[in-house]
Amino acid sequence: MQNHILSIILFTPLVGAILLLFVPKENKNAIRWIANIFALGGFLISLPLVPMFWAKVTGGDTAPFKFIEGSANNWIPSIGAGYVLGIDGISFLLVMLTTLLGWISILSSWTAIENRVKEYYVWFLVLQTGMLGVFMALDFFLFFVFWEAMLVPMYLLIGIWGGPRKLYAAIKFFLYTLAGSVLMLLGILFLYFHHHSLTGVYTFGLQALYETAPKIYTDPAYGPTIATLLFLSFFFAFAIKVPMFPFHTWLPDAHVEAPTAGSVILAGVLLKMGTYGFIRFSLPFFPGVLQHGRVRFWVMVLSVIAIIYGALVSLMQKDMKKLVAYSSVSHLGFCTLGIFALSPLGLSGSVLQQINHGISTGALFLIVGILYERRHTREIAEYGGISNVMPVYATITMIMFLSSMGLPLLNGFVGEFTILGGTFLQKDIAGHPGWFWTAWAAPGVVLAAAYLLWLYQRVFFGTVTNPKNEKLHDLTPREVATFVPLAIMALWIGLYPKPFFRILEQPVNNLVAMVNGETPKGETTAAAQAEMPSTPVAAQVRATPVTAKKPGALAPLAGQSKAAVPTQAAVPAKGKN
Repeated sequence: MQNHILSIILFTPLVGAILLLFVPKENKNAIRWIANIFALGGFLISLPLVPMFWAKVTGGDTAPFKFIEGSANNWIPSIGAGYVLGIDGISFLLVMLTTLLGWISILSSWTAIENRVKEYYVWFLVLQTGMLGVFMALDFFLFFVFWEAMLVPMYLLIGIWGGPRKLYAAIKFFLYTLAGSVLMLLGILFLYFHHHSLTGVYTFGLQALYETAPKIYTDPAYGPTIATLLFLSFFFAFAIKVPMFPFHTWLPDAHVEAPTAGSVILAGVLLKMGTYGFIRFSLPFFPGVLQHGRVRFWVMVLSVIAIIYGALVSLMQKDMKKLVAYSSVSHLGFCTLGIFALSPLGLSGSVLQQINHGISTGALFLIVGILYERRHTREIAEYGGISNVMPVYATITMIMFLSSMGLPLLNGFVGEFTILGGTFLQKDIAGHPGWFWTAWAAPGVVLAAAYLLWLYQRVFFGTVTNPKNEKLHDLTPREVATFVPLAIMALWIGLYPKPFFRILEQPVNNLVAMVNGETPKGETTAAAQAEMPSTPVAAQVRATPVTAKKPGALAPLAGQSKAAVPTQAAVPAKGKN
């Protein structure tokens, strides 16, 4: 099972979708049960991955990717495409988030979806497979297939089961994302042929491209200009998916019109594909470009604008779902700020905040969806005094609101504090000290508390003034079950985040070494890890530049010689680690 656990996790939802094709569409209860069983099964099957991965992390496994299966050129040999899966600490956390939120989303749909039930669950399970494939793929062609494949199910979920303006929102979402994907495809093809010109080998393998892509910056035939254009081709694709300001305009429409489960999975997982793309491709492929002050300056500026703008617009909203949608723009601004701070602390905080956002904002959309199912309105003015008639619901809402705004002892605080700390400690970011960017971003934390607490006051406090709210029933056991895992994760990360930072330590430090041309000390041996705290704080303080390299050069992974940097040829042919 260990040799193929990624494939098992990947295709379990797809098996459920295929099985649903043979169930009569009139048998809605059977369809719901089968979909929920396979969604829960997908999550349960992914749980053994946790102790397996932890054993590798604590056992001194220094391989950049773990549980690799497949081999290069084994899928479409004529073009050098292979079925290669593998994960590191970053993709591991995102895979676990995807299986958890996929199950919760499908469970929350039990009473919300009444028409075309069979098609709904089929497309949702197909979407689950597409999202998992994005985080697991180690072949660029395979990655692009999954990246594009998940567009169709999300388009249909919004366009068929959405609100009054569902077609407008679905088409806008599809066109925005597709436009970015076309630019990314051009960039992929350039890297593909550039690798062939250097090595004589056609391959889409990521580990091979990691060696040749940075050389474009110093290649006399291309140079910094072409490298910057390539960086932008990937940047626009990922910035649209995040979405970063000013590419965010599709998000509020998609969130407002999507069904509740669609909003949960859109905010919780799909937006993370953009930040994951920055981490997996933009940073290691174009280190020379990122050392250029002007490029990094504008990325940091857009991140700060997203933080403040998203929070201010959230304060103005009259629709609860649109408020939560704009809050995502603000929270994801923190994530991109941490990524492009290019420090171990900032990058670790960014990945953890992506997980936190999936937990907290996914719960917020569930919260809004529960009220909408009962009253069929999301207008804030329609509510008031809800805590008097729905006390359990009000309690859970308060916990998740505090989580989202970053209250200490809850998950949001750990992520935001780590990002701001990692940014602050940088002596220079695009010509400005780290405290400069931190000072501009920090007000976003205060604004988040403002719009969430104000929303809670208007909806839950006071007396019930609207007669339609007097007989609202509290949460059912099924609805409570959708919140319990999210609340547990929020408390766990808030109280004891050390295991998460330990999981992220090796991939984050390796990535920063690749970008900065530095070799962090003591990150690849179990003995060295035992001597220093397993937090990115220690990694940042103790990491010192050992070997200076010219911009664009790929640094060896910590503790390895240059020859030991993994190549595509090193991928085992039979799925063994």
